[in-house]
Amino acid sequence: MVLAAWLVAMFFAANIGASGTAASMGAAYGAGAVRRKWMALFLVSVFAFLGATLGGGRVVSTISNGIVPSRLVTVEITLIVLAAACATLFISNVVGVPLSTSEVTVGAVVGAGLAVGHVHTGRLAFIVSMWLVVPFLSMVLSYLLGLIARRLDPWVGKRGRAVAAALHAVLLASGCYEAFSAGMHNVANAVGPLVASHVLTVHAGLYWGALFVALGAFALGGRVLETNAKRITDLSVLQGIVVSVTSASLVLAAALGGIPVPQVQATTLAIFGVGQSHIGLDVWRQKVVRTILKTWLVSPLVAMLASYLVIEAVVMGSYVPLVVSTGSVVVALLYWSMRPQPALRAARAGRPAWMAEPLRKGQAADRHDIV
Repeated sequence: MVLAAWLVAMFFAANIGASGTAASMGAAYGAGAVRRKWMALFLVSVFAFLGATLGGGRVVSTISNGIVPSRLVTVEITLIVLAAACATLFISNVVGVPLSTSEVTVGAVVGAGLAVGHVHTGRLAFIVSMWLVVPFLSMVLSYLLGLIARRLDPWVGKRGRAVAAALHAVLLASGCYEAFSAGMHNVANAVGPLVASHVLTVHAGLYWGALFVALGAFALGGRVLETNAKRITDLSVLQGIVVSVTSASLVLAAALGGIPVPQVQATTLAIFGVGQSHIGLDVWRQKVVRTILKTWLVSPLVAMLASYLVIEAVVMGSYVPLVVSTGSVVVALLYWSMRPQPALRAARAGRPAWMAEPLRKGQAADRHDIV
């Protein structure tokens, strides 16, 4: 059981590196400060390892004992918590959506606390409030600084290669700074449950977790890096510096206070803020943005529910919550599958079936019977 918990934790750490940590270099890669993907991922790996080993201890303490008392956490519960969080994160990595590891980990830990009957609700409420404050503050600050960067971009473009090279170096340093803060913050999500059940000490957990976070970022982080760098909005060098410095500073401040906040959301919403300063509210109408927002809302609840149900069934021996939840999902799926299709609804309304579908550009000119 101990070996299984360790293996799941390290697999989780690798997925953390692929998701939350790899996104750290998105601004630098998107703005062209580092042009080769493998080099961007290598730099993320190195600085995430340094951040985790040098400053990750406070967030580990919060995850291991600040939400659910560690005396109630067994190795079996640890394994279930890690598996629930890891499965949620792995799915997001396959889809290519940057997901907050802190949210899924805290969600899974809360599910365990509900099952054992003890959650530090005051501490939890404060953490959840920070999930709202930090990303929103990151977006607002990036929007304001993005307006300044937009005005300075034409001036920078006229300064020649020397200024451009210097700014690229600053942006690259900002990406490394962001990766450092991500490692300092994110490694706790993988090793905190192991520390709670006394599988590892804090010191050993930080080094093992840092190693696998770095490996995961380098080997698996390419898709999330592309999402943050190029699929949301194009970034100039100054805008990239704004994104990296703003999000990294907020996350670093939270990590020093031992608060697990959504680092990926801080970075991504910083990109949204810069995007709004550049192209306005159109940045929110993109399909990738809607996908990211939906995933953020659902993922911690999924991790919490999965952790709670499995612990209730396997550890507590109560299968009622699992049966009720499974039945509810089956009923919802059956209801959804039995809904009338657009063509059927159109036929019932006495309209042609093609009118059930939205017109594409240019179609209206070919359909003269539209009044």
